[in-house]
Amino acid sequence: MKLLLDESVPRRLASRFPESFDVRTVPEMGWAGSTNGELLDLAAASGFDGLVTVDRGFEYQQNESSLPIAVIVLVAPRNRFQDLERHVPEVIAIVAEHLQPRFCRVTA
Repeated sequence: MKLLLDESVPRRLASRFPESFDVRTVPEMGWAGSTNGELLDLAAASGFDGLVTVDRGFEYQQNESSLPIAVIVLVAPRNRFQDLERHVPEVIAIVAEHLQPRFCRVTA
């Protein structure tokens, strides 16, 4: 499974996924500063299955019926590693359900 962490997600979160996951970050891919639509197109063209973000506005900026990949929105009190890492098991569970291009919210 290939996941992309949005630039607003702490890079350290990638280390919490099992080795069977290929987790990259937006800056690592050289896509920092891309708009959300561009980012989704770039990720899909590069074979990513899903994008993990904390951008709660993402759902309102994109049409779910035209998503090229899944978008997993992490909802936490703060955008800190300590607040987000507890969501990783649920993200893994969502991905295990044969991830489809749709929005998925993961909340505390």
